[in-house]
Amino acid sequence: MPRALMIICFLISAAHDMDVCAQETNYIKYHRQIDLAEEKIARENYDDAIKTYGKVFNDFSFVFVRDCKIAAQLCSYQGQVDLAFEYLRRGALAGWELKDMRKNVLVKRMANLSQWQVFEEEYPQLREEYESSLNLELRARVKKMFSKDQKKAMGALFRIGSKSQDKYAENKFAPQSEQQMKELQEIFLEIGYPGEQLVGNDFWISTIMSHHNSISQEYNKKDSLYPRLKPLLMNALAQGEVSPFELALIDEWHRSTLGQGSYVGYGILDPPSKSALKETNNLRADFFLRSVETRNGLVDIQDKTQMDFYLPGEGWIDGKIEVVPD
Repeated sequence: MPRALMIICFLISAAHDMDVCAQETNYIKYHRQIDLAEEKIARENYDDAIKTYGKVFNDFSFVFVRDCKIAAQLCSYQGQVDLAFEYLRRGALAGWELKDMRKNVLVKRMANLSQWQVFEEEYPQLREEYESSLNLELRARVKKMFSKDQKKAMGALFRIGSKSQDKYAENKFAPQSEQQMKELQEIFLEIGYPGEQLVGNDFWISTIMSHHNSISQEYNKKDSLYPRLKPLLMNALAQGEVSPFELALIDEWHRSTLGQGSYVGYGILDPPSKSALKETNNLRADFFLRSVETRNGLVDIQDKTQMDFYLPGEGWIDGKIEVVPD
């Protein structure tokens, strides 16, 4: 199906509880199921969570590497060793590197099993299959865009005071950012969102777009580029090209910069107040992102079991999302 047609189908179907045109591309269902699995983990229903991951992995050819990591650890913790190795293989096919597996506490404890030696022998072929699945030409293109973004963004660090930084952002950074956003629109329409599925990276594009959305309050008020891309981003979510967290982070920067401290967001950059928690969770649900309570529950399970849930938000969220008293 042509991408333009898929986008039209997605926008039409959004009015019908976010179901997409074709079942095989319905990653809205994927994200809902992963959210359900994480809720079960937070309630310590580990065996039910394993069943949910199994259904997701059977239904979808592409799976996000983070979900493979969690499923493998969960099976290891529950003593389902054969299934744990199956998810290690799935993780390798999704880009999980062997050196990182060896650092994981619950994976490392399986290294003395006979299955581990077999897995290590298989790993080079699995890695080769993963790398061959990527669009390397697109990867090089967006990596170059990311480098340009980083170089220009560094200039703001040498400006003292918010007025000076805003002036630099509006006069120096914005022109390049606008070109990059227009190029991203072309890429989204012609190829898709260059994220984990297509190029094996989940932060280059979200960083570029987050920087664009944090230029200044005055710039955000008149910006038309990000609003134009939002439907394409939602389509990318339905196609499994972008994770819920990436979209929430991108939009959080827009809300934060536009609201300048008096905004309700996703709890990524700033913690929600008690009175705003329901609205924060509703916003998170719009992107099929786990609730604040589920995330905080996973942090508790990490402390209890040594499982690592690779919770996104490092750099902004340290552990639990604090809920601030009114």
